[in-house]
Amino acid sequence: MEEPLISVVMPAYNAEKYIAKSIESVLNQTYKNIELIVVNDCSKDKTEEIIKRYCKQDARVRNYTNQINSGVSFSRNFGVEQANGEWVAFLDSDDIWKEEKLQKQIDLLKREKMEPVLVYTGSSFIDENENPYSYVRQVPETVSYKRLLNQNVISCSSVLAKKEVLSSVKMEHDKMHEDFLVWLKILKNFNVCAYGVNEPLLVYRISKNSKSGNKIKAARMTYMVYKHMKLNIFQRSYYMVQYTIRSLIKYRNINKS
Repeated sequence: MEEPLISVVMPAYNAEKYIAKSIESVLNQTYKNIELIVVNDCSKDKTEEIIKRYCKQDARVRNYTNQINSGVSFSRNFGVEQANGEWVAFLDSDDIWKEEKLQKQIDLLKREKMEPVLVYTGSSFIDENENPYSYVRQVPETVSYKRLLNQNVISCSSVLAKKEVLSSVKMEHDKMHEDFLVWLKILKNFNVCAYGVNEPLLVYRISKNSKSGNKIKAARMTYMVYKHMKLNIFQRSYYMVQYTIRSLIKYRNINKS
């Protein structure tokens, strides 16, 4: 397997506090055949200024700005459209990658006889002030559509996916977990499993203002995903129980650390 070009798509909105570290974590990857596509969603702070500074420093960084504030789904979809790579990775502008993240995902692709279309990793966690949690999120080696319904173990900032797949299954509905919805659609529509690297190669920032930070809001958005996938009321109820149990365990472990 040759070293394919990986296009990293990073949506950004008022991200001046964290985006420099996020960009540097991409540029410092041991895997070098990459391009970084940053989509600025009409930020009102110094986000644009920071992005342009990195564009001047490294030719692999490309900057785009939405004409109007359009949301994270639009920004990611637009980034995928601009991508030249065979593979696309997503990284939110407040998350960070370990240096070997992309290389270990490429190594996984080389090992598998049937080339996966969606690869993810485990995660560690930090708070808004860079303080680390001791909790590490373990992930299964593979996850099927039915298994993913129980709990979204695929963090968006850990994903590496085929561009052609992301071009055909676009993100939508920012008012729910738009990434969870896409992973479910991919696994169901293409009848495949996603493959995991069970190492904390993503450093996920927990923010009080994030979707996942508000537990009631997060549960409501998960229910909306199940509804959008056309699960009947009994299926939705069953999977919401599974989601609730697993989420409580996850948050309890994070809070303990």
